[in-house]
Amino acid sequence: MDTAGHSTAKAPRGLELTPFRGLRYDPDRVGSLAAVTSPPYDVVVRPDGLHHLQSADPYNIVRLILPEAGTPEARNAQAADTLRRWRAEGVLTADPEPCLYVYEQRDGDGMVQRGVIGALRVSDPDERLVLPHEDVMPHVVADRADLMRATSANLEPLLLTYRGDGDGGPAAVTADLVERTAGRRPLLATTTEDGFHHRLWSVTDPVDLAAVQRELSGHQALIADGHHRWATYRRLRAEHSSPGPWDHGLVLLVDTARYPLRVRAIHRLLHGLPVADAVAALDGLFRVRRLDAPPAEAMNALAEAASAGNAFLLAGDGAFHLVDRPDPELLARTIPADRPVAWRTLDATVLHATLLEHVWRVPDSPARIAYIHDTAATVEKAERDGTTAVLMHPVHEDVVRDLARQGVMMPRKSTSFGPKPASGLVLRALDL
Repeated sequence: MDTAGHSTAKAPRGLELTPFRGLRYDPDRVGSLAAVTSPPYDVVVRPDGLHHLQSADPYNIVRLILPEAGTPEARNAQAADTLRRWRAEGVLTADPEPCLYVYEQRDGDGMVQRGVIGALRVSDPDERLVLPHEDVMPHVVADRADLMRATSANLEPLLLTYRGDGDGGPAAVTADLVERTAGRRPLLATTTEDGFHHRLWSVTDPVDLAAVQRELSGHQALIADGHHRWATYRRLRAEHSSPGPWDHGLVLLVDTARYPLRVRAIHRLLHGLPVADAVAALDGLFRVRRLDAPPAEAMNALAEAASAGNAFLLAGDGAFHLVDRPDPELLARTIPADRPVAWRTLDATVLHATLLEHVWRVPDSPARIAYIHDTAATVEKAERDGTTAVLMHPVHEDVVRDLARQGVMMPRKSTSFGPKPASGLVLRALDL
């Protein structure tokens, strides 16, 4: 045994999803379920967003996931005290028996995503069961670990995907259970201000639970959102003796054979680089075409160009500039050759290794590069500031999964999976 109480000889096994007694808001004690929810902690990045959620309801989940106080220690102590008080007052109550939860998100455009929320066994990296595709920042992991230790809780699920039997074959047990469950009356239903409808059901039947666990034991998962929280689960598991509640972490598992996630690009805003300078530096290295076209038409042109090779769209001067057909000798000279072809040909790789580092010489620091999910917001800010927006085309999930299976990390902020689960619908207290 090692010092943390974990056996050094581990038999190979698959995903182990365990029922738990969820901690949920009592709808009679809060203004509305929608008013107490929040996007994941790392999406609520601006103070105005945080304050907006705090004012939505005195019991909004941001008071737990993003507490405000003068020091990190005070913030974590405040979150722990708030959680204890809400439980004592009955604002948050535990479900009567352990269960898995079926969770549905639906938007106004007809998109439906369903998955299963449970407590997943925290596996070691060498087991290759939960695959990351991006590196983490140690200070963020340390911050999340301090909060989880203080509250002794998993306050929000991270988002994992796996590939089930999308054709409804004999292995589609979990997907079929999810569909069947979604026809029942839910535990809760609410619509958040972003227009998403959320519904949650519990699954307690031992036969159903065993069938789900049996199917998932043959799968591995890809981290779609929550790399830092998964790294936090692993750190906390190593700190505590096993078996124990820290052996598991709260997750939402989505079968993307049945419910493909939306994969969106994350755009770059290059501070201090005017579009004219960016375009001039590309002369002889990339093909550049000016597009005097509306945004939708320009993004369609980017998609078409990206299907044939590396392509980017520059904006910020009132027009769009389609950048494609990089010089092969430039790529050979600037992109590391010791990585798989799928990594070397990523748009994000070419952007960071070739354009930013060698052509534009823009360091990847917050002072020089902002990462923005919304296309229109990126263009608007670039035009307002007189800087360059680099618009990206999204990477397909299969590419991300293939690289993750090879243990290859993508450049950070390469892609954004969604929709992400709302925080505040179900929590996991480790003392239950």
